[in-house]
Amino acid sequence: MAYSLSLAELALGYTSPNPAVGAVIVQDGIVVGLGHTQQPGSKHAEIMALNQAKEMARGATMYVTLEPCCHHGRTPPCTEAIINAGISELHIAVMDSNPLVAGKGIQQLEAAGVKTYVGEYEQKAREINEGYFKYIASGIPFVIAKFAMSLDGKIATRTGDSKWITSEEARNYAQGQRHIVDAIMVGADTVIMDDPKLTARGYSGKGGRMKQQPLRVIVDGKGRVPTTARIFSEPGKTLVAVADSSANREKASVKRQNVEYIALKSDAGMLDLRELLKILGQKQVTTVMVEGGSKLLGYFFDNRLVDKVLVFIAPMIIGGTEAKTPIGGSGVEKVSEALQLKNVKLEKFGSEFLVSGYISG
Repeated sequence: MAYSLSLAELALGYTSPNPAVGAVIVQDGIVVGLGHTQQPGSKHAEIMALNQAKEMARGATMYVTLEPCCHHGRTPPCTEAIINAGISELHIAVMDSNPLVAGKGIQQLEAAGVKTYVGEYEQKAREINEGYFKYIASGIPFVIAKFAMSLDGKIATRTGDSKWITSEEARNYAQGQRHIVDAIMVGADTVIMDDPKLTARGYSGKGGRMKQQPLRVIVDGKGRVPTTARIFSEPGKTLVAVADSSANREKASVKRQNVEYIALKSDAGMLDLRELLKILGQKQVTTVMVEGGSKLLGYFFDNRLVDKVLVFIAPMIIGGTEAKTPIGGSGVEKVSEALQLKNVKLEKFGSEFLVSGYISG
């Protein structure tokens, strides 16, 4: 099963809105088939492994990270292929919560005489597809808050300089995280001050032979981001969320290639980001990584919209009361009300540390 999980991780970034799944077929202690989910509309992990195993699949054992599908979608049911291939035993890491499956796949397999076992490495399997599980349950994306800061909690100096707080090794890891999410979100100030590309660089691409960048989302309530910003000339699509006003509606009416404007309700200058998440869900965005700035991250934390946190901490002291901190917003009144992280992990990248964890329910 551990091998299957590593294959599933290879599929991350290529399969959304489908889950990333890995499958391994073993016959007499020998691996005879391997597979992981291909891009939407193409083969699932189980089919890839069965095609490789061919006749060796008969009487073999399959290990798969997610309950096989049992319905006709863009592709035929995997359960039928498993049964027809003669697989005798199936180990499943975690059940699929999609109402179209949700135990029905296991029922079909068992009815056909395939022995099934569920639960091996379940937590790891859930983590790999955490975006998919959130999206299936709620219809909105899984939200990751990512930022880098100094040891004294600063994201830039008092002059706004922030290059670079983290090392190249840490930045490369962050690029990898961009590669596996569906969307990257930032506020208008980040675009105006840093003029970022917001692309997943250093990777072969998403979606097969054609390079498919994550959707870039700019939260720009006042419509301040200039049309000359570098982000608009990068490959991939950009969505700009603005406040619903006559000036912004006029801007949104101008059609630009690979750029979409949406007008949202606003309160005290801050857009309705719950509505924005719903719209992203309707666009089949299952995971979004919010990279700043502090006002945007503050809104997400104040409104309990964050699911996971990735914080890079660099061993440096910036200082200064006017130097920026990563999280703005109102915050909590008492320490006892602070958001707590669970399943916390600590990793080292060069001289920096990455603290990751999930917001407690």
